[in-house]
Amino acid sequence: MHEQTLPSWPLDCPYCDAHIELVVDTSQGSHETWEDCPQCCAPIHYRIEVDAVTEDIVSVAAGDDDEVM
Repeated sequence: MHEQTLPSWPLDCPYCDAHIELVVDTSQGSHETWEDCPQCCAPIHYRIEVDAVTEDIVSVAAGDDDEVM
C-alpha cells in the first residue's frame, strides 16, 4: 500500500500536546501499536479500531506508554 493512499487520524500527544497526524494502515485491521511522538520522542501507545468490512478507521485511542488502555 502506498503511503499517499493511507488514511490519517488527527490527535494530540499525551505528553507534550503536539498535534499529530497518525497514518494508519487499515489493512492490518484493529490493532495496538507504539510509535514515538515526532515532537518530544516519547512513546505513545495507540489502540486503533478498524471496521472489518469497509477498512475505515472507527476510532483511535492514544495514551502514554504506562497507561492501560
